[in-house]
Amino acid sequence: MKNFIIFISIILVIYGLINFYIFIRGWQAIPRDSSLRTYYLIIFLVLSISYIAGRALEKNYISPLSSSLIWMGSFWLGMMVYFLLGVIVLDILRLINHFTGIFPDAMERDWQKTKFITAIVLTGIVIITVIAGRINAITPRIYKMNIRVKKHVDSLKTLNIVAASDIHLGTVIGNGRLLYLVNKINSMNPDIILLPGDIVDEDLRPVIKQNLGETLKKLKAKYGVYAITGNHEFYGGVEAATRYLTDHGIEMLRDKTIKINNSIYLIGREDRTLNQVRKRKSLQELMEGVDKNMPLILMDHQPFELDEAVQNGIDLQISGHTHHGQLWPFNFITNRVYEVSWGYKKKGNTNVYVSSGFGGWGPPIRLGNRPEIVNIKLSFE
Repeated sequence: MKNFIIFISIILVIYGLINFYIFIRGWQAIPRDSSLRTYYLIIFLVLSISYIAGRALEKNYISPLSSSLIWMGSFWLGMMVYFLLGVIVLDILRLINHFTGIFPDAMERDWQKTKFITAIVLTGIVIITVIAGRINAITPRIYKMNIRVKKHVDSLKTLNIVAASDIHLGTVIGNGRLLYLVNKINSMNPDIILLPGDIVDEDLRPVIKQNLGETLKKLKAKYGVYAITGNHEFYGGVEAATRYLTDHGIEMLRDKTIKINNSIYLIGREDRTLNQVRKRKSLQELMEGVDKNMPLILMDHQPFELDEAVQNGIDLQISGHTHHGQLWPFNFITNRVYEVSWGYKKKGNTNVYVSSGFGGWGPPIRLGNRPEIVNIKLSFE
């Protein structure tokens, strides 16, 4: 608990410093005698505290006010990223100009006017960027691929898999988005549906209030709907989250292996977050007694240690978690952190697919990547 408090405190300090930096640059851009400064101060304060205030209110009582604050604050998180990048670029240009004088004389002749116009232009660019990111976030693509596994299955020639990771059900991803997802998945006539973690965002209460479980129950697949835990299930209370999902037609595989159609093994790992409480089982432990001559499908939310899947003869691993950065340029960071931040890679005889996810955390926008539903046609030789 102590470590969690320290972590949250650090995040809040960083959040506060970033907002202060953006605020000061905006404040300096507005003429001192302008009444706009008062409006700017009020609007900035409301936007910058809305997400935190909304989350705090939601913990005690879900209301239109808490939902509105969360929505407003979520958009501000995205805007904050691009305001920060914009202000940093402008300050670098100012520094270069200080030593080289690259700015035209017309800009420096009325510096206050230049700053004000620049602030307006930057605000317009950020708003357009966020709108584009929102449109992208609500138009996921269907990513289709065919994978051949060199294992013979008497009773099955192909397996039609539909997977959706990182749905993040809650206040922002509500019933409308979930119903869209369910209809899209069902339209692909899946043999099996896989949900590799972060199905719920954090707090289960908005999920219960919107009765999202009833919509989840509409998912239909020949061999069933299976899911694993992600880090966000743990953040919001993993036992309550998994119980809710189980009660609404989803079979949770928590360090568990099952046989599908007496032909294929499906292995579901607990999220690595479990290690903060107790050590999760190794993949080798999970696969004791598994016939490795049969096709082996693994769900593991966070795509670390891919070699472990290779060493244990996994044919297909499906992961999520990364969101492929969600907002540009964070994809450059996830590309450095993970061996696969998004997409397909074959390691030995193991096929790995890391999904960018259907939903998202925080800002309800995506830039530099697409949300997706994954459709894998698995065929056997």
